[in-house]
Amino acid sequence: MTTLPCIEIETTPNPSASVIWLHGLGADGNDFVPIIPQLNLTDCPAIRFVFPSAPSMAVTVNGGYVMPAWYDITGRNLNDREDVNGIHQSAIAISHLIEHEASRGISYDNIVLAGFSQGCAMSLQVGLRFPHKLAGIMALSGYLPLANSLPLERSVANNDTPIFMAHGTWDEVIIPERAEASADVLEKLGYQVDWNTYPMEHSLHPDELTDISRFLTLVLSKKDV
Repeated sequence: MTTLPCIEIETTPNPSASVIWLHGLGADGNDFVPIIPQLNLTDCPAIRFVFPSAPSMAVTVNGGYVMPAWYDITGRNLNDREDVNGIHQSAIAISHLIEHEASRGISYDNIVLAGFSQGCAMSLQVGLRFPHKLAGIMALSGYLPLANSLPLERSVANNDTPIFMAHGTWDEVIIPERAEASADVLEKLGYQVDWNTYPMEHSLHPDELTDISRFLTLVLSKKDV
């Protein structure tokens, strides 16, 4: 498989933790690079932020327009006719990124998988099924894909992995009820879900950045790195 192109930013040299951050539909790896200076990571170890770009494909819901996407979306109702093959193919590529960080000396349990919108969906898809314990999952403005298969495919290693979920109360791209339903599914399966809402649309809120900093400090600073 072709390795996904990535942008990498290290907070200081010789990182001992990694955050793999997945963009949303139609964006690329540059999308969240500008927020790194806005995060308060004072109490975190040195972090390597990895921002991969999804391959380009025709997206049905957008009239077949070719754009970066982790999988196809066939309709506004995200539950119907999910692109199982596309999700699985991207999951393999994202898992390879985690393995690459491990090969560079980052312990699995010092790796956070994060994503926004479609990237959020992929962070949950991969993180909850990954066979090694991860530090945490950040699920921003998205939802849980392939929810029906999760009980059978979930990894015991990540049963207790903290999940930070954030959503805008004015989001019209992925309505809040869809995200709330995903959080409910995860909680019923016993996951540790930190659910947060903000007065925003399909975007990031300044208070959300503060909470992201808090979450990264929580899941990374306590590690022996």
